[in-house]
Amino acid sequence: MAVGEYKPGLEGVPATQSNISYIDGQQGILEYRGIRIEELCQHSNFLETAYLLIFGELPTAEQYATFVRDVTYRRRIKYRIRDMIKCFPESGHPMDALQSCIAALGMFYPLPDLHDPALIYDASARLIAKMPTIVATFHLMRQGNDPVPPRDDLDYPANFLYMLNEKEPDPLAARVFDVCLMLHAEHTVNASTFCALVTASTLTDPYTVLTSAIGTLSGPLHGGANEQVMKMLAEIGTIENVRPYLERKIKNKEKIMGFGHRVYKVKDPRATILQELAIKLFDRFGHDRYFDIALELEHQAKEYLGDKGIFPNVDFYSGLIYRKLGIPTDLFTPIFAIARTAGWLAHWKEQLADNRLFRPTQVYTGLHNVPYTPMEKRVSTSAGDGVTRMASSSLP
Repeated sequence: MAVGEYKPGLEGVPATQSNISYIDGQQGILEYRGIRIEELCQHSNFLETAYLLIFGELPTAEQYATFVRDVTYRRRIKYRIRDMIKCFPESGHPMDALQSCIAALGMFYPLPDLHDPALIYDASARLIAKMPTIVATFHLMRQGNDPVPPRDDLDYPANFLYMLNEKEPDPLAARVFDVCLMLHAEHTVNASTFCALVTASTLTDPYTVLTSAIGTLSGPLHGGANEQVMKMLAEIGTIENVRPYLERKIKNKEKIMGFGHRVYKVKDPRATILQELAIKLFDRFGHDRYFDIALELEHQAKEYLGDKGIFPNVDFYSGLIYRKLGIPTDLFTPIFAIARTAGWLAHWKEQLADNRLFRPTQVYTGLHNVPYTPMEKRVSTSAGDGVTRMASSSLP
């Protein structure tokens, strides 16, 4: 790449150095700290994986027990946070509620020294702990219900599912959800992680870092895609409608939600694992016709798009799993945020170790030496008129 060459979306441009995670998009490989994601999903759990990502190595038995205890101890949220949630509109999106609450947490738990390992550990454990509680609290309170307090005797995934409806989940359901969290915990420098890095480089606190990352994750081209996948499957409706739907999308050059990735040119390894989890869930708790539609869509899409390197990504099957677990569609992206907190914190911690403020340049495409025009000689553009009309019509 030539010096100063413009790359839309910074595609392929290295923005940082990291030893947190690795992707081989041609081979479909994802590693956390050098460990293949398939191996972690088979042997580990989310909290151990979070420790690995944030602190650089798998914990000893003593370290793991301490981390689990510290996270469990910090699950509860202050009543003022609950009072704030009471004021949120019931129609508000849970991602907006989560972003607001994480920003507020920073006022309750300020970090006076960003280089104190004890404070970094404390903030990391606190954020990992409170994210699920905030999401579950908003979900219940928007329905007019009191929040369900966390249970210290339940592990991390089971406790979140319990807080959604006060029903202790089946062990298989809790384990499947745990693996989902691991699969979403980290994925190199995606949009939200890059946003987190930029914010971290200003040496602000981790609550602000996560607030900015959550806002970025909210977009339908990032974390919101799994919500759109479920809407797509509902729109398709039947297996017979898969091919006409697919052909129409391709003809109109429209995006097929859950397909394609900026890095992977083969099937996302996380999608493969999620597909296997979905089969286990449906075998145990009953079939889902949307799964049949998804399988047929993947089969048909391979014929049309496989030679272009467009295959299912992590969002394609995750929504089906969350649906079977009884999780509302608009909580899919907040769950993504719960999991990705581990990766964001890992990158925040890594950025602090060798910080340099992000300050990219630009390719200027505007005018030069434009003379100032006095107001009485200016001619309004149609766009300007439109803005003026909108502003006027919005006045009370």
